Amino acid sequence: MLPAGLLSTAYIAASVLFILSLGGLSRQETARRGNLYGIIGMVIAVLATAGYATGAFEGVAGIELSGAGMGVLAGAVLPGALIGAMLAARVAMTSMPELVAVLHSFVGLAAVLVGISSYMDPGLPVPAGEETIHEIEIFIDIFIGAITFTGSIIAFLKLRGSMSGKPLLLPGRHLLNLAMVVGCIYLGWAYTGQANHGGLTELLIMTGIAGVIGMHMVMAIGGADMPVVVSMLNSYSGWAAAAAGFMLKNDALIVTGALVGSSGAILSYIMCKAMNRSFFSVILGGFGSDGGAPAPSGGAAQPQGEVQEFSVDDTVEMLREAKSVVIVPGYGMAVAQAQHSLAQVIKELQKKKIEVRFAIHPVAGRLPGHMNVLLAEANVSYDIVLEMDEINEDFPETDAVLVIGANDIVNPSALDDPSSPIAGMPVLEVWNAKTVVVMKRGMSSGYAGIQNPLFFKENTRMLFGDAKTNVDNILGALR
Repeated sequence: MLPAGLLSTAYIAASVLFILSLGGLSRQETARRGNLYGIIGMVIAVLATAGYATGAFEGVAGIELSGAGMGVLAGAVLPGALIGAMLAARVAMTSMPELVAVLHSFVGLAAVLVGISSYMDPGLPVPAGEETIHEIEIFIDIFIGAITFTGSIIAFLKLRGSMSGKPLLLPGRHLLNLAMVVGCIYLGWAYTGQANHGGLTELLIMTGIAGVIGMHMVMAIGGADMPVVVSMLNSYSGWAAAAAGFMLKNDALIVTGALVGSSGAILSYIMCKAMNRSFFSVILGGFGSDGGAPAPSGGAAQPQGEVQEFSVDDTVEMLREAKSVVIVPGYGMAVAQAQHSLAQVIKELQKKKIEVRFAIHPVAGRLPGHMNVLLAEANVSYDIVLEMDEINEDFPETDAVLVIGANDIVNPSALDDPSSPIAGMPVLEVWNAKTVVVMKRGMSSGYAGIQNPLFFKENTRMLFGDAKTNVDNILGALR
C-alpha cells in the first residue's frame, strides 16, 4: 500500500506541471518545454488516478477495481493512446485544426458518457444530504459535454470542407436557442430528486437538446470566425472536464479542466479583440461565408480596376533589389505546404544582407497560432517572427512585402469602408510598403466571403499559381 499523502502530492505536482505547461506554450521559444511539462503532468495524473481506482493508497477509499476491471481499463487506455499517437504523427499541419476539433469532441463525448454512468452507478459513496448536489454536477457535466461534442463535430466538418462554411441563420434562432436552454433547465429540475434513477429519461432528453444547441450554435457561425470557434470549444471542453472532476471528486481533473476552460476563454477573448468583434456576436452571429463566394452587397462589392501581374522573375528581381522584406503567411501557405521552401528562400535573402521578417496576424489560418506552428516546423528563427502590433508601423519603411495565401487579414476595406462586414477589424497594413506581391491561385475572395481591394492598388502585383511551386521557383532563381 502506498502512503495516502502520495495521492495528493501527485495531483499537486501534476497541477503545477500543467500550469508550467501553459506558461511554456505562451511563447514559441519555450513551447517544446511546455509540451514536455504537460506530458509529464498527464502521466503522473493518469498513474495516480489508476492507483486510486485500484485502492492502492492506504486509507483512501477508491473504486477498488477488480483484476477484470483493470483489464477493461487497460484495454481501453492503451489502444486509445496508440490510435491517438498514430493520428497525431500522421496528420498534416493543414489538417491540425480539424484534429483539434475532433479531440474536443472526444472530451465532450467522454463527459456525457461518464456523467450518465455516474448517475446510474456513482462508484463512489455519495454522502447523505449531498445527493442533489451530485445530481446537479452530473447535469452540468452532461449539458456542457453534449454541446461540446456536437459543436466540435460541426466545426470539424466545416474545417474539413465537408460542410459549407456559410452560417446557417434560421429565423428566430436566438429565441430558438433560448427556448432550448429553458427546456433543459426545466428537465434538470424534473430529473433531480427522483429515486432509483427515475430521472434518466429527463436526463437523456436534456442530452439530446443540448446536442442540438451545440450543433445550431456552431452552424450559425461563419467561416471567418472559425479560429474563435476552435478556442471557444477548447474552453467548453475544459469546463466539461472541471464539472466531471467535481462529479468524480477528482482534484486533478478539477484543476486541469479549470485551466483549460479559463485559458480557452481568454484566448477566445484575445481572438475576438484581434478581429474587433464582440465574443457574443461571434457565438450568436453568423459572419463569413464560403471562400470564393460572391461578395455581399454594400461595402463588400467587387472593387473596380485591373490587377497587375508579376512573374517569378519579376518577384526575384524585386527581392534582390530590396533592403527589407516582410512576408505575410496565410492559410494558402499551409495548404500548399510552402513553409519549408520559404525557409530556404529566407536563408538565401539573408546571405545577401537583406532584412527578412514575418508578420503574423492573430487569426491567420484556421487555428490560433497556426502560422507560428508552421514556421516553427520549418525551423524559421523565432527572432524574425513578429506579431501584427509589432510590425504594422514598419510597413512604410519596407521595400517589399510577400503575401502568401493570406486574404482577409490584409484587406484595407477593414479600415477604409465602414459598410464592410470586416469594418474595424485590425489588419496588416501591407499596402503602405513600397511594393506588395500577393501569391494566390486566383481572384477568389477570402474565407470571409468578400473581395480584397488590395489586389487593385497601384503598388500591388499578383503572382498567380500554387504557392509551393512559386516559392520553389523563386528559391531556384535566387540560388
